[in-house]
Amino acid sequence: MNHARAGVGKTVAEQRETTGEHVVFDDVSMSFGGRRVFRNLSCAFPQGKISVVLGGSGSGKTTILRLIGGLVRPDFGRVIVDGDDVTQMRERDLYRVRDKLGMVFQSGALLDSMTVFDNIAFPLRERRCLLREQIAERVGVRLRSVGLHDVDGLLPSELSGGMVKRVALARALIQNPVIVLIDEPFSGLDPVTVKLIEALFVKINRETNMTMIMSSHHIPTTMRMAHHVVMLMSDHVIHGSPAELAHSRDARVRRFLTEEAEVGDVFERLDQYEVETGLGGHRKP
Repeated sequence: MNHARAGVGKTVAEQRETTGEHVVFDDVSMSFGGRRVFRNLSCAFPQGKISVVLGGSGSGKTTILRLIGGLVRPDFGRVIVDGDDVTQMRERDLYRVRDKLGMVFQSGALLDSMTVFDNIAFPLRERRCLLREQIAERVGVRLRSVGLHDVDGLLPSELSGGMVKRVALARALIQNPVIVLIDEPFSGLDPVTVKLIEALFVKINRETNMTMIMSSHHIPTTMRMAHHVVMLMSDHVIHGSPAELAHSRDARVRRFLTEEAEVGDVFERLDQYEVETGLGGHRKP
């Protein structure tokens, strides 16, 4: 996967001159078994902005997040995270980088046997020496920041899909990370909840100036909220602002954006029909 420009999009070198990059992929190549995932991948994610990684199934969207967290290593190249090359770090040294990261998994990955409060408090209890009152205060602040109230004692099984996403986000933010990695945040959500979660990301980014890097296949939300987009194509990567990609000279880019948006619209209309008719069951945001 080679580096390319998106119409009037910027090269990695140009991005470094015009924006402060927080995460940089420099000539990264990686294979799983005999399957090539990335070849000479170079791109950057700007600091304090919302960046979205787009691509088809199997294109490596989630692998990007795993590389940033040092959970996997490339065959060649560098991954610079907040100034540190995670590809050269020993496992014990990676904890210093991971302390700067928050992670929201696609499924939420909440612990089923723990209450909402205990799920969010878990990282603090594991990594911080805090009094019970201090933990309770921090958990309360984070729950309010994602718009949740009176849910402390609920179990994950008692939450709607949108609530699970918000609790997972609160847990990811509990240690005040500088970078949040978010995997497919809109998967399985109805249209109303999609817009609620989207607005929440925008609000938190504006209030905290936190760098957000998410993988997604949801084109409408990407075009509305992203500052920067990295699109993984079969043989290269294209990146730029949503407007730059929309006006790309590459017909494949325009087709991908159009076709994915049309598919998303179909599913959104279907979800809305199920909500309005009750055929899809009762759903809470």
